[in-house]
Amino acid sequence: MAEAEGGGAVTGLPRTAPTGRAPRAARWLRATWRHVPAGPYRVGYEARLAVPAGGDVSLLTDHYFPYTAGELAPGAGRFPTLLVRSPYGRGVPWAALYGLLFAEHGFHVVVQSSRGTGGSGGDFHPWRHEAADGRATVAWLRAQPWFTGVLGTIGPSYLGYVQWALAEEPPPELRAMVVQIGFHDPHPYFHGGGALHLQNALVSGMGMAYQHRGWRPFLRAALRLRRWLRGAHRAEPPYTSSGPAAELPWLAEAFTRTDGNDPYWRAASKGAVLDRSTVPTCLVGGWQDVFLDQSIEQYRRLRRAGCETTLLIGSWTHASALQVGWPEVFAESLAWLRARLGGEADGPRTAPVRVHVGGGGGWRDLPDWPPPPGDAAGPWYLAAGGGLGRRAPGDAAPVGEFRHDPADPTPSVGGPAPQGGGRRDNAALEARPDVLKFTGPELTAPSEILGPVAARLRITATGTDGAPPDRPFDVFARLCDVDPRGRSVNVCDGLVRVPGGTAPPPAVAVEVPMTATAHRFAAGHRVRLQVSGGAFPRYALPPGAHGAGPVRIALHPGSALELP
Repeated sequence: MAEAEGGGAVTGLPRTAPTGRAPRAARWLRATWRHVPAGPYRVGYEARLAVPAGGDVSLLTDHYFPYTAGELAPGAGRFPTLLVRSPYGRGVPWAALYGLLFAEHGFHVVVQSSRGTGGSGGDFHPWRHEAADGRATVAWLRAQPWFTGVLGTIGPSYLGYVQWALAEEPPPELRAMVVQIGFHDPHPYFHGGGALHLQNALVSGMGMAYQHRGWRPFLRAALRLRRWLRGAHRAEPPYTSSGPAAELPWLAEAFTRTDGNDPYWRAASKGAVLDRSTVPTCLVGGWQDVFLDQSIEQYRRLRRAGCETTLLIGSWTHASALQVGWPEVFAESLAWLRARLGGEADGPRTAPVRVHVGGGGGWRDLPDWPPPPGDAAGPWYLAAGGGLGRRAPGDAAPVGEFRHDPADPTPSVGGPAPQGGGRRDNAALEARPDVLKFTGPELTAPSEILGPVAARLRITATGTDGAPPDRPFDVFARLCDVDPRGRSVNVCDGLVRVPGGTAPPPAVAVEVPMTATAHRFAAGHRVRLQVSGGAFPRYALPPGAHGAGPVRIALHPGSALELP
């Protein structure tokens, strides 16, 4: 039987009441969740089960199961099964978030380390083996005496991607999925907007390489990455000769393959699954999450395909969705799984979409996403002197200009970033000369925006010689909420990379899509648009920027902020 800390392999279920306990760290973490209700069952634990995945590869797997006092077997034939597959190890946080908590509430929970991680055999490569290994695991489940033939999947981030991989050829047992802050296509995560998402990619690579090895190697790797990022603007893109990308061949390959039509990315994408899936799917996203756009795309395409689906979006970052947001995320996930796997009632929620409206708007149930336009919808025009209003300026002079210097790149502050993300005070950022801000009048009544946001700009760009730059340059736009004290807090943002030589006079149109949002601007607040030349190290500098000198970008009349 498994030891409390997860000892040797267990080959079968005990014939007497189980006494194996989950790892101590998982039990401690579970004990800290004051607002997550305890389930009615005790939890047993089998550690390091070997699941055959073809050849000589075995995937190490932990099994959590519910039981009650006096039972002779751990719920055999009674409880559905949840599958959690991860390259980040099987311990904290997954053991507590899924293993302990869902077993308490009446599920067998199988937590498995992906190939080449956490003691599983074979070599790890993202997106390459997940579909086949998922099918092999379901085949193993069919042989377990406690498996009822009713299966669900759950998990965030890459743990969401592996669910889409399994759904490519869904086994008949798969009755429900819960994809939390997860993605189906890795290319936009690395190269969305035409720019390398440097910080996100490196943090993910570090996590996949070290988190499953324990907290000490993971912490040392995190500190190395932080030191490297401080001087990364002095390195030449694509940043494959130093930092984590130099240590991980798969990460270096992802950095250098920029074209989304490359067979490398087309094979990795599970987008086609969205257009034909029939597996009921619960989607969870965050307004400050790096995968928000993909969560919304998943909802839209699944609904169009006629698949039963629901969407929950909170005011969370990628990490906080499973921390401060966990009570809401857990309640949503549990209700969905109980209804689809256990035949229980859905509970009070009937609307397919629930979103949290920032700025004090609270939770809102909606019949679909996006909802109809609000009172702030339409263009808000940029004006000289930093104004932002409903009427386009009549003169032809630029409404503003700034100089972006790659030797001192505009820093990233908050937003959908893996470190220091979320809603932040933008005072220090807006004090920089390379950040333009355009601010609307004080609002006399509350105004809500729910839907996608964009900046449609007319720009010209020149290099140090006064000619259009022959290298790419970036345009970053951000919507902010300015309170009566003048504090500016980011709401949503986005970046596009403009090819070199494409912005000579006259001005050319550049659209900067920002992420969607749900936000309430209170009375007395003001709407603000920031425009700059980047957000480093969240986005890598353009190729050729290193040592090339500054680019001066001018914004011309007709530039506007588009609100939903």
